[in-house]
Amino acid sequence: MKQILQTLKSGNLTLATVPPPTVLPGGVLVRTAASLISAGTEKMLIDLAQKSLIGKAQARPDLVRQVLAKAKKEGWQNTFHNVMSKMEKPMPLGYSAAGIIEAVGSEVTHLKVGDRVAIAGAGYANHAEINYVPKNLTAVIPQEVTFEEAAYSTVASIALQGVRLTHPELGDNTVVSGLGLIGLITVQLLKANGCRVIGLDLDSSKIELGRKLGMDEGVVIKAEDPVQAIDRFTRGRGADHTLITAATKGNEPIELAGEITRRKGQVIVVGAVGMHIPRDVYYKKELEVKISMSYGPGRYDMAYEEGGIDYPYDYVRWTEQRNLESILELVAQKRLDFQSLTTHQFDFDEAMEAYGLVQTAKEPYVGIILNYDTSKEHEAVLRIKPTVEHRSKEELGIGFVGAGNYAALHLIPHLEKEATVRLEGLVTATGINAQQKADKFGFAYCTTELEAIIKDASIDTIFIATRHSSHADFTIRALNAGKHVFVEKPMVVTPEQLEAVFEAYQQANQQAPVGLMVGLNRRFAPMVLQLKASLADTAKQMIYRVNSGHIPTTSWLHAPEEGGGMLIGEMCHFVDLMQYLAEDRPVKVHANALSVQNQAVSDLDNLVITISFEKGSVGVLCYNTVGDKTASKERLEIYGNNTVSVLDDFRTLDITQNGKHQRTKAANQDKGQTQQVLETVQAFRKNGTAPIPASELFAGMRIIFAAHESLMSGQTVELSY
Repeated sequence: MKQILQTLKSGNLTLATVPPPTVLPGGVLVRTAASLISAGTEKMLIDLAQKSLIGKAQARPDLVRQVLAKAKKEGWQNTFHNVMSKMEKPMPLGYSAAGIIEAVGSEVTHLKVGDRVAIAGAGYANHAEINYVPKNLTAVIPQEVTFEEAAYSTVASIALQGVRLTHPELGDNTVVSGLGLIGLITVQLLKANGCRVIGLDLDSSKIELGRKLGMDEGVVIKAEDPVQAIDRFTRGRGADHTLITAATKGNEPIELAGEITRRKGQVIVVGAVGMHIPRDVYYKKELEVKISMSYGPGRYDMAYEEGGIDYPYDYVRWTEQRNLESILELVAQKRLDFQSLTTHQFDFDEAMEAYGLVQTAKEPYVGIILNYDTSKEHEAVLRIKPTVEHRSKEELGIGFVGAGNYAALHLIPHLEKEATVRLEGLVTATGINAQQKADKFGFAYCTTELEAIIKDASIDTIFIATRHSSHADFTIRALNAGKHVFVEKPMVVTPEQLEAVFEAYQQANQQAPVGLMVGLNRRFAPMVLQLKASLADTAKQMIYRVNSGHIPTTSWLHAPEEGGGMLIGEMCHFVDLMQYLAEDRPVKVHANALSVQNQAVSDLDNLVITISFEKGSVGVLCYNTVGDKTASKERLEIYGNNTVSVLDDFRTLDITQNGKHQRTKAANQDKGQTQQVLETVQAFRKNGTAPIPASELFAGMRIIFAAHESLMSGQTVELSY
């Protein structure tokens, strides 16, 4: 399928061919019929992408500060590669569209194939022939509403949310500052509420269009004094409400709003404008300033948008979805006129011409609609390189599932450099990522369908780097197909999944050697290998402090069915390293949680886990999210046999042994990802085994589940084998 993409690094805008997305349980696949170019927002993104690196830094100083903090902790080399990887990732454009549902996720009950729906959301309602959209970002289109009209729904919901914050009453004097797309819709919504409306803009044609749509008066700024005009319009009383729908970096709109709004009036900021509020005028008038949050409650809430958890109707009357529905009803009732806003229409294949119009402004425009061919067929697999008929038996054919930032930085590049590896199929949930990463790293093809690489006989090994909840299912399917598996940590998120993977692994190895590896890379780090070489084969006391930093409880990592929480999703890393250094079998586990008493922090993210090993070693993991994130993240101390070893953030290693001290320093962190991939490929290719024994992989997860059991019971849990 085709989709409009922009690369943040170069600013290049393309109509690219990518695989269609796959449907997930909580959403639907929509074949797009029409989408709206939100010229103000999208031009801002295009302009930012086309700036130099210095220009980008000047535009986003907040991100520069994050980069500097990361470099201080992890080193400039790692940070540079991380930033460049993110900048190379294509960015989808578009967030307001409409189309026809062609597939429905298993958790969606109120929608069906064939429904006409309006769709919303950056990253979801893209300018693309097929979109995956979570269920809460859809609204069924009434029969009286066309796809073209429905494509305006998201942009109109932004205007509606601004109006809702205003709480307008019949006869209120309202000012709409900025008569672009959102401003002109705002005018109509205010008129529908019985308000008297005066609009401000630099363009006289926008004023004329506003009058056509019901606006009472208009002022061309710079041609007429807006303060005098509004004073006349309000009979000297000032505006009850001023809604700023302009888009400018300048501070003029917020300054003007203070002058024209009456004492104790409201200023509602909908557009992206300068926000240096002149205190004197706002203070003396006691003005109320509100900033509208896009298209309604639910925006930026992952649980609502991705998780599909709706807000209770009785307590949150208007949400993103309910605003979409409200807009569509107003259009059906002929209370909103979007057709008059459409100045240009283009077939989707001509989308670059539409963006040329936006960038050059060679002629006036307001609403630009892209129309799609909904009957077009789309291939599920996109081939990047020609099929190779004869392959070396010495090579390991790789299929890769999931290509997020971690995989693109720490896994795939090492596979690409390995001479004994052949990169065959890449699978991701979105076609954008699949196409870009497949092209960058040299995969033969890409797709969004896992079954394509499961059935591919040229693939010997499947790497899995998707969200945690899918690890067990994908691992079992790959093992059942007789393929070696590398799965990122955690291997599973429930004890039941662990037993199912264990059974699949045993069955797979009844036929021929099949390797199973988990991405527990720390044991492969150079400093860890140096540390282990200094340790005697005696009982050890290990204290592992992890200062993770705050992780919002709204993150998918905390959802039991999605990420498993930090205990399962992260602490398995540190448990594995202690198990490796102990060189012994764990036998007892006890865990305690910190009582945080803060709803934004989970007690289960702040744990002390004690692991007793069969031959006397003891490991203590102290994991917290309440410390200062600017401090070092990981510190491992090991005591035993007249030796003290301290590993700090994989940047320094201090070993004090028999009165002698040795320090090793590194400019950049190396947590073992490179060596881990190399040893995994060699083990799979030569022996059909993994560099970490399967017994240790399963024991590590049993420690994690035993820690959870101990937290629930308050008792020490003995491990059985």
